[in-house]
Amino acid sequence: MSPKTLNPKIDVLLQTCDQAYIKEAWHGANLRGSIRGLSLKELLWRPNPKRHNIWEIVLHCAYWKYAVWRRITDGMRGAFPRGPSDWPKLPDRPDVKKWKEDLALLEEWHRKLRGEIMNFPPSKLDDKPKSSRVSFIRTFYGISSHDLYHAGQIQLLKRLQRG
Repeated sequence: MSPKTLNPKIDVLLQTCDQAYIKEAWHGANLRGSIRGLSLKELLWRPNPKRHNIWEIVLHCAYWKYAVWRRITDGMRGAFPRGPSDWPKLPDRPDVKKWKEDLALLEEWHRKLRGEIMNFPPSKLDDKPKSSRVSFIRTFYGISSHDLYHAGQIQLLKRLQRG
C-alpha cells in the first residue's frame, strides 16, 4: 500500500490508479495482471488481420500514460520513444527481448504518471490542463479507466485465442 498523501482526493486517485494497473482489485485482472506470463505467440495473435494484438494494446496504454503525464507537466511533445502516436508500431522483428523493453516502457510511464498524481496540488484538481477540455481529476480517473478497459480487452483476446 502506498503512503498517505494527507489529501483524501489524491489518495483515492492513487488507489484507483493502482487497482487499474497493478494492485489487487475487486473486479479481477488489472492491466499488469492481464499480460503476466504471456508467450510471444499470445502477444502477437490477432482475432482478425485488421484488429490489434495484445502487444500493440500494451504500447497504446504506455503511450496514453505518457500523454496524460505530458498534460499534467506541460511536458515536451515527442518525448515518447515509439511512434506513431496513439498506436505505436511493433518492432520490425518482435522477440522476447523487445517485448521486455516495451513492458519496461509501460512500467516507466506508469511510475512517472503515478508520481505526478501523488504530488499533484489538490487545489488544482478541478482545473483544466491547457491541452484538454476536461479537468485534471477527470483525466486521472480517465487514464485509470483506460487501463481497465484494455485489461478487459486483453482478457477477451486471451480467451478467444485459447478457444
